[in-house]
Amino acid sequence: MIRVLLVDDQALVRAGLRALLDNEDDIEVVGEGGDGAEALSLARELTPDVLLMDIRMPGMDGLEATKAIAAEPRLADVHIVILTTFDLDEYVFDGLRSGASGFLVKDTEPTELVRAVRAVAAGDALLSPRATRRLVEEYATRAKPAERSPTLDLLTDREREVMAEVAAGRTNDEIATALYISPTTAKTHVSRAMIKLGARDRAQLVVFAYETGLVRPGWTD
Repeated sequence: MIRVLLVDDQALVRAGLRALLDNEDDIEVVGEGGDGAEALSLARELTPDVLLMDIRMPGMDGLEATKAIAAEPRLADVHIVILTTFDLDEYVFDGLRSGASGFLVKDTEPTELVRAVRAVAAGDALLSPRATRRLVEEYATRAKPAERSPTLDLLTDREREVMAEVAAGRTNDEIATALYISPTTAKTHVSRAMIKLGARDRAQLVVFAYETGLVRPGWTD
């Protein structure tokens, strides 16, 4: 059973999400909160598999809560999915950088939301990969161009190649095809890169790829 925590300052939004998710046999909504402080408290109490959290809330917002939850080792298995009204939202970029597993816009189709919850609970932690890439590129273009970081020296040449493919929004199967390796090998390289860089998931690898200068906005165009 996938245990989900809902955090949004609008009760109507929470009610809609609960009705949708509780209708699934393999998903259970275990709690609800109305702000970031409640998100942190409930995450500690319930340790859900997935936390669907609005990014813009009064008091402690979703960004602050994401940072706080990601900073606690015992909450490492709580996968945070940011809910936002706009797919190009600077707060979402900061959320991904801080440890969120991905994001969804609030007008996402119900079937896509359910699929996303299952995917992130399974550890895929990559929601709307190309949308994530577009978001990162959008804000990377506004920032000072990144210089190649010495941090990349922690990775092997192959791990850097795989990380660049992740930044392009490609799945393990697509990476395997592009680099002529097996999907299992691609997954292993992704996992090793995440461990070496301290990334919680693939979404953070995308952010790191741009921030370290491994890839640049528009590099696949």
